Amino acid sequence: MQEQRYLSVNALTKYIKRKFDADPHLRDLHVRGEISNFKQHSSGHMYFTLKDEKARILAVMFSSHSRAMRFQPENGMKVIVKGDISVYEPSGQYQIYIKDMQPDGIGELFLAYEQLKQRLEAEGLFAPERKKALPLFPKTVGVITSPTGAAIRDIITTIKRRFPIVNILVFPALVQGDNAAPSIAKAIEKANNKDIDVLIVGRGGGSIEELWAFNEELVARAIYQSAIPIISAVGHETDFTIADFVADLRAPTPTGAAELAVPHIEELLDRTLQRQTRLIRAMQEKFRYEKERLNRVQKSYAFRYPQRLYEQKLEQVDKETERLVRGISRLFLLKNEQLTNLDKSLERNHPSEALQEAGKHLERTHKELNRALKQILTKKQTDFDHMLSTLQALSPLKIMERGYSLSYTEDNRLVKSVNQVSVSDQVQIQLTDGSLFCKVEEIKERDKSDK
Repeated sequence: MQEQRYLSVNALTKYIKRKFDADPHLRDLHVRGEISNFKQHSSGHMYFTLKDEKARILAVMFSSHSRAMRFQPENGMKVIVKGDISVYEPSGQYQIYIKDMQPDGIGELFLAYEQLKQRLEAEGLFAPERKKALPLFPKTVGVITSPTGAAIRDIITTIKRRFPIVNILVFPALVQGDNAAPSIAKAIEKANNKDIDVLIVGRGGGSIEELWAFNEELVARAIYQSAIPIISAVGHETDFTIADFVADLRAPTPTGAAELAVPHIEELLDRTLQRQTRLIRAMQEKFRYEKERLNRVQKSYAFRYPQRLYEQKLEQVDKETERLVRGISRLFLLKNEQLTNLDKSLERNHPSEALQEAGKHLERTHKELNRALKQILTKKQTDFDHMLSTLQALSPLKIMERGYSLSYTEDNRLVKSVNQVSVSDQVQIQLTDGSLFCKVEEIKERDKSDK
């Protein structure tokens, strides 16, 4: 009989895995599905389930592939993935190892843009209250853009045309490509170490891929942390980037940013001339008004006849003095009368009269108190005598005078029964005039029938 051969689970799993790995139809597959049970390890590896209405498959995307993604996968997101089918030996499960992932039905860059925009807005980076105001008359304007593009020429030309007295500092930066975002962020940091009043950050128009550096989180946070007010000027008027939302002010174009950064010198001169004209007109009107006031004062009675006015005031002083003297005299008489009335009232209510009356009242009260005390004492004495007579009538000593006595044992207990003593016991017999100390010779109990 031929011996049956057996496979170990490990050997069987390895065999199945080699079959999967060797099948060319399971390599570089493009699969459409929905993400569920998504987890991202601290190492950057992603683990989730890819499913549709009828089936599901475990999926793994290692950090070497996931770090290049511009968007963050989420549960419920529909995606198209590219990867290989293989077997995870410890559990024997087959799963797809993803190399690339794209959103299904929406561009990867647009999805990444929306996700970052929502997250930064939730953190408050777009809040209007944190945006800084632009200076009215900047002395130095900083510009961060490509030194070779059309944007820098438009900005410099516009600023010099509008406000030629301002200084312009250019900070060259990459505005396109993988290294553009770090270059822009570093230029913003460098500009903040200079004496700059306002900073323009931007570039000319282009596709979303070409403008993507201004949608990077690194650039957004550099703008947010800038102490210098920043004008964002990226692309054309219809282009909106994350930098536009974070910046203190958005310009539709680089030329528009230059116009917002500095005033127009001709407009300033026009406003200055207008204000100068208004000031001269106002001063002339003020001069005319004050001159008329001076003429009125010069023609006034007080100015032409000051001596008469002075004499009139002297007369008024005399009259007021007389009124004051009369008033003081009337006040003196009134107060004198009030003092007299108070003296009379004081005499009527002098303390000596009250003291005499109080003495008489005290004497009457003392006599009444003595009389009451005597009456109480007499009554208490009578009550005491009565109670004493009653007590004497009930006193045992009175009873003993009629021939009765009290007997006590040796330990001073009153003998009330023959059972309290024994023959030969010593007893003390108390009489009214003394005591007898006797010895019991015989005890005789009374016959109960004698009761």
